[in-house]
Amino acid sequence: MDFDFSDEQKLLADQVKRFLDENCDSRVVRSVLEGEADFAEAVWQGLADLGLHGTAIPETYGGTGAGYLELCLVAQQLGAHIAPVPFASSVYLVAEALLLWGSEAQKLIWLPKLCTGEVKGALATTESLTQLRPQDVATTCSGDRLNGTKLVVSDGGIADLFVVLAQPESGSPTPALYLVTADQVQVQAVDSVDLTRNTARVTFAGASAQLLTGEGWSALQKLYDRAGVLFAFEQLGCAQAALAMAVAYAQERFAFGRAIGSFQAIKHMLADMYVAMKLAESNCYYAAWALANNSADLPLAGATARVAATQASQLCARDNIQVHGGMGFTWEFDCHLYYRRANYLALELGSLSEWEARLVDHLPLQQSA
Repeated sequence: MDFDFSDEQKLLADQVKRFLDENCDSRVVRSVLEGEADFAEAVWQGLADLGLHGTAIPETYGGTGAGYLELCLVAQQLGAHIAPVPFASSVYLVAEALLLWGSEAQKLIWLPKLCTGEVKGALATTESLTQLRPQDVATTCSGDRLNGTKLVVSDGGIADLFVVLAQPESGSPTPALYLVTADQVQVQAVDSVDLTRNTARVTFAGASAQLLTGEGWSALQKLYDRAGVLFAFEQLGCAQAALAMAVAYAQERFAFGRAIGSFQAIKHMLADMYVAMKLAESNCYYAAWALANNSADLPLAGATARVAATQASQLCARDNIQVHGGMGFTWEFDCHLYYRRANYLALELGSLSEWEARLVDHLPLQQSA
């Protein structure tokens, strides 16, 4: 089985890389980090103009219908450039939820607007600092009116459309997913480790809501299985960029008359980073295949990729700072940008320990001899 990408897919990745190299360097990232903008609007619109928002969305709804393998490569480049745009929330989560469970009318209204960048989306689920469980969902929906508060919503302050997990007051044993527009909510900015990602507390007080699916909890788990692969590719890109930065610095920085990369301690650190990154890459490639083919292995493959990519991105981002020494901890160097993003992504869709538990839950049972 060949898990490599085709020449056409690699050409797409090169095109995305060139665009981001030219339009999303560290100065753009820092402008958002330092509060000059809520997100990189020019980058967001440029990605839309290239048709990347609709990479996995059928042409019927305004997308290009290229597929999920192509979307994985886009995600990888966004992670490598730590792009400060609401792409993940809008495309991996909201657009995907609409594709899977939206009515034809909902798809025709919202998907074309998501493809053009006119609409930005956000998934609102978190109500406490502990692991999300269906019985703990306190946000409620009575009729078509939704009430409650979501504590941490990625891109919540800039979203135009929310997919919200809430408990119907109709006596349903499971939460449901609803669509809510931004004009129906109140948002309050929340500081996070990565200030390039807009994060907000979102309050629903009698917000007009439209049902997306009544099987909200099982739908959310399926959405996580799929989106987790794309987040893993962002983490892989982040790890690769942090490793490349560390290698470049180790080759150009001299101490005691020689490049610091020649010292054994630095070699060992870079080797550990490389091994973690390549392990994550292998798992991400298999998960991409499982996602593109809607394989029964997707829950296990996605969880494995997510765990490996989380570990790799955090290790590479942390050790990149170490390779840079005292300068690596300063604001002027870009190392902390990757460290911030790696730790932010590690908590998207649940913590590392939650994804490790998902991985274990999906392992095939071994028959005793």
